[in-house]
Amino acid sequence: MEDPEPLLASRSEETRLTGHCRWTPGSKEVEDFRRRLKYFFMNPCEKYRARGRKPWKLMLQILKIAIITIQLVSFGLSNEMMVTFKEESLTTFRHLFLKGYEEQPHRGSYALYTKADVHDHIHYIINRFINLQNLTVGNLAYGSVNGRHTPLCVCQELYRNSSIDPGNGTFDIDPHIDKDCVSIYPAQPFDDNVATLENFSLDFKRLLSVNVYLTLKTINLQTVRHHELPDCYAFHITIKFDNRAHSGEIKVDVENEVRIYECRDWNVEGASGKNDYLLLSFDSLVILACFISLVLCTRSVISGIQLQSEFNIFFLAYYNKIVSWSDRMEFVNGWYILIIVSDTLTIAGSALKIGIQTKYLTNYDVCSILLGTATMLVWVGVIRYFGFFKKYNILILTLRAAFPNVIRFCCCAAMIYLGYCFCGWIVLGPYHDKFRTLDKVTECLFSLINGDDMYATFLKMRHGGYMVWLFSRLYLYSFISLFIYMVLSLFIALINDTYETIKHHQQDKVPVSQLQAFIAECRDQPESGRYQTGEEAAACCLSPCCCFG
Repeated sequence: MEDPEPLLASRSEETRLTGHCRWTPGSKEVEDFRRRLKYFFMNPCEKYRARGRKPWKLMLQILKIAIITIQLVSFGLSNEMMVTFKEESLTTFRHLFLKGYEEQPHRGSYALYTKADVHDHIHYIINRFINLQNLTVGNLAYGSVNGRHTPLCVCQELYRNSSIDPGNGTFDIDPHIDKDCVSIYPAQPFDDNVATLENFSLDFKRLLSVNVYLTLKTINLQTVRHHELPDCYAFHITIKFDNRAHSGEIKVDVENEVRIYECRDWNVEGASGKNDYLLLSFDSLVILACFISLVLCTRSVISGIQLQSEFNIFFLAYYNKIVSWSDRMEFVNGWYILIIVSDTLTIAGSALKIGIQTKYLTNYDVCSILLGTATMLVWVGVIRYFGFFKKYNILILTLRAAFPNVIRFCCCAAMIYLGYCFCGWIVLGPYHDKFRTLDKVTECLFSLINGDDMYATFLKMRHGGYMVWLFSRLYLYSFISLFIYMVLSLFIALINDTYETIKHHQQDKVPVSQLQAFIAECRDQPESGRYQTGEEAAACCLSPCCCFG
C-alpha cells in the first residue's frame, strides 16, 4: 500500500483558501472535528469509556444472535418433519405402484424392455390404485373434486405420423406431438377399467412417453407429538414411462408434486393453544428486535454518510484535495449493511413462519431460505466483535483488504476453469460418467482441485480409443498440475502478502490512508473526557456556507 500524502502543506492559510475559511492548523474547530471522527470509528467499548453511553446496539445484536438461532432451530425441526414425510411418502408410492421395485442406488434407473412389461406395469398401477384402501398401511385417500373422486389418467404422447424402416434405413415422420388420454375411476370395478384400457392402444414406434397421473391425500400426524397442528397434504403423482430416446429401454420414474393446506375440521384431544401462542409471541419478539436493529443500523449508516460528506468538504477546504474513494467507503460500515440485510430477511422469514404456523401459508422452502440466510449472516457478523481485540483484528483486516484482490484473481482463474469445463464436457462426456453433463463437469473439476476422488476419476475413463484415452490423461494431468500447484499457490500467496502488509503497518503504527493519518493526529484517549463536548460546534463549522462564505 502507498504511504499517505502529508496532510499539512507549507502554504499559508491565505494561499490555501484565499481567506474564505477561518480554520488554522491546530485550531479548536479542526481538533474538535478530528476528535469527532476518532469517536465515530471507535468500537462500542471505547465509546462507552469516552462518553459513558451504554452499548445498546451491541447488546441488541447479541440478543438477536440468541433468539434468531432459537427460532431457526424450532423451524428447522418442523421443516425436517415435513421433508421427511414427503420423502417417505415418495418412497411409499414407488413401492406401491412400481411392480417389483427395489431400491437401486448403484444399479441405475428403473427400466422396462418389452411391450408386455409396459402393459403389465400399467395394469399393475391401475389395480393398485383401485385397491389402495385394502393395501396401504398409511392414511391415504383418493383426491376429490366437488364430492367426486379424482380419476387416474393414463396419457400417451406420440408423434402424429411416422413410417420407420430401420432395415432399409428409411423413415418418414411428422414431428408434431399428439396426446391421447383415458380416465380410470376408483369406484368402478377393475374389469370395467381394463375394458376401457383395452381401447387405449400403445403405438411403440411413435411413442414418446406414457404418463400416469393420480392424486392422493393424507395427513401428517407426527407433528402432534411436537405440539403442532397437523397439515393436510395433496400428492399429485406422475408415473413416467420415458421412451424419447427410442433405444429399446423405457425408463420409469415417479415424480411427486406436493400441496400443503390447512385441514378443514380438526380436533386434538387435551391440547390447548398455549404452545401456539408462545411460538407466535416469540416470533413477534424476533420481528420487533430485528426492526429496532434495522432502524438503529440504518440511522448509523446515514450518520456515516453525512459525516463522510462533511469530511469531504473539510478536506477540500482545508487541504484543497479530493478525498479518495477508498477513504469515503470507510465511513460506510459494511457490518451495518450486513445487519440490515440480515434483519430484512429475518423479518420477512418470521412473517412467513407465522403464516405457516397459523396455516394461512405453506411456503416452507421460501421461509427456509429467508431464515437460513439471515441466520448465516448473523453468525458471520459475530466476526465483527472479535475485531475489538487486537490479535483477532489483524485477521479481519486481512480478509477485508484481500477481498478485492481475491475477487480479481478468481475472475481470471475462472476463465481457465470454464475453458477446461467446456473442453472436458465435449471430449470426455461420451466416455466418462463424471463429464456427462456440464454441471457434473464443474463439480468433478472442483473436487479434483481439492484433491478429492482423483484416482477414481482416472480409473473410470471408459475405453474410447487410444487418442481419447491419451487426451484424457493430458487433460487431467495438466488441470491438476495447473490449479493445485500454481493457481492455489498464488491464491495463498496473495492472502499471505496482504497479511504481512497489514501486520507491518500495525507493528510500525503507520497509517494506511489519508483519513487514518488525519485521525492519528488526535492523541486523546477515550478516558480523557475530551469527547463529552465539541460535536455541535465542529458540525456547524463544516457547513458549506461557513467554509465558503
